[in-house]
Amino acid sequence: MTAFQNLVAAFNSTVQKKPEDTAIRFYEDKSWQTLSWQDLQSAIQRVAGGLKRLGVQKGDRVAIFSRTRYEWTIVDLGILAVGGVVVPIYESSTDDQAAYILENAEVKVLFVENKELFSRIEKEKDNIASLQQIVSFEELPQKAEGIYSLNELKILGVESGQEIYEAALKQIAPDDIASLVYTSGTTGNPKGAVLTHHNFMCEVEACIDVFPHREGYESLIFLPLAHILARVVQYFHLRLGFVQAYAESIDRLLENIATIRPHFMASVPRIFEKIHTRTMQNAENAKPAQRKIFDWAVAVGRERSRLVLNHQKIPFYLQAKCNLADKLVFQKLHKKLGGRLEFFISGGAPLSEEVGGFFHAFGFTILEGYGLTETTAAVSINRMEATKIGTVGLPLKGCEIKIAGDGEILVRGDMVFQGYFKNQEATDAVMNSEGWFHTGDIGQIDEEGFIKITDRKKDIIVTAGGKNIAPQNIENLMKTDPFISQFVVHGDKRKFLSALVTLDQDEIMRYAKDHKIAFNDYPDLIRQEKIFTFVKQRIEEKNKELAKYETIKRFQILPTDFSVESGELTPTLKVKRKVITNRYKKIFDSFYNE
Repeated sequence: MTAFQNLVAAFNSTVQKKPEDTAIRFYEDKSWQTLSWQDLQSAIQRVAGGLKRLGVQKGDRVAIFSRTRYEWTIVDLGILAVGGVVVPIYESSTDDQAAYILENAEVKVLFVENKELFSRIEKEKDNIASLQQIVSFEELPQKAEGIYSLNELKILGVESGQEIYEAALKQIAPDDIASLVYTSGTTGNPKGAVLTHHNFMCEVEACIDVFPHREGYESLIFLPLAHILARVVQYFHLRLGFVQAYAESIDRLLENIATIRPHFMASVPRIFEKIHTRTMQNAENAKPAQRKIFDWAVAVGRERSRLVLNHQKIPFYLQAKCNLADKLVFQKLHKKLGGRLEFFISGGAPLSEEVGGFFHAFGFTILEGYGLTETTAAVSINRMEATKIGTVGLPLKGCEIKIAGDGEILVRGDMVFQGYFKNQEATDAVMNSEGWFHTGDIGQIDEEGFIKITDRKKDIIVTAGGKNIAPQNIENLMKTDPFISQFVVHGDKRKFLSALVTLDQDEIMRYAKDHKIAFNDYPDLIRQEKIFTFVKQRIEEKNKELAKYETIKRFQILPTDFSVESGELTPTLKVKRKVITNRYKKIFDSFYNE
């Protein structure tokens, strides 16, 4: 049992404890604005009342098509308060993907962020029989029947909102559906995972059990709220009552971190990889004396890290070195990241051991965890007092984890979803009769109970020679090179491994200028023989850390990064291998032509 029977009641408890305290910060009208817990509650009540006026009944699906912003949270709780089921849609979704989710979930009301997203849906809405009204966070230039702004919806809910909200505190049961969260779909159409209030509350309570939390904490959220990790962080905030700031955008993330100075924040590995790459690039570009100091400091930091992780005392002489290393090197990165960060949460994809170790050497703790949409985010996570870099930690409270005979990770517990919406066949394919969910991930559990993910079951490469290879391990290793941006390994049923590579444009162009390599533009530069040879040398250096059968024999440099917009990455920045394999088939085939 959890402390509260539904998410609205959990939020309400926080409002009662600190009504006038700051709940959220958001950037608007060229400055940071705030809302108190009471302000937030009032806005949520009005949204609930407005939705009731629009005819939303208990169990009706209501979608949110928007990037992460504070209105997302208000609308999310407003939908729940009226008994509705929240259906998140990534703002990066294609028109076809968004339309599929709206139709499959039989969405009755849709919230869109702005006129751009509205115009994309407007072309599809006549084909979606269930869709009755659209509400825009921002004012739309044109008005039509069934189209409202968020402010207009709130006005509709002024009179009845409080009564509806208070009824929800008691009437919404733990087993009532809270959300249909559609998987990001690395293959095929997305499937709607059915998650109840109980699923979410159990996840939040398990997070409270493992994450540090105290009065005065502030966090910064930038991950898409359509993703289960960010969604759980949101409910964690609403349950505990710290201050949550909403980043302006991913492009402004570092500036926002420096301004907000968060005590902790959740991220995906790609952000840590970029910070690691930029730090290593700066070191590589530094003068020899500065580079020597940097390398010395990192070595000192790694020695401190080893002792801390093994719960050993740091000797006086090493502490003295650490103090100097902090002053000369580490403080610069800490200052860029606000200076108050006590820990990061990492999820959504595997974090390389090199990057995790690098951050720990610098004095940052990254609590890497593991979970899926179907498990309401994390089922395991590292703790402040029990961290093992390269693993995804220990199981959370209320969750059982075991390894099947073929190495697949199986999960059972209160966080596990209720099945896929209107898709019993897909549900039966992943849930067995004893309630174990088949995650599709391959992993191991060590003697201390720490879980290590080796790869996705369907991503495992079996070479023509019969070797089983986990591509993510190789890709993560290659991406620790400061010149390499992205790396995708190929080789299933082939004689050897090959790869597609994208480069850090700024760094490779700087290298070209320093070495007087003439070029007209970036595509011209990466065609230069000297650049290919240089990248080949970097890859071969990393190959030395791999088994012979894991080494990369052939590769091609691509002119642009893989992206969400191109359909090559999921919204959480995971590679869509099937898309990339099909799209670049000619290149891959050319690697193996004699």
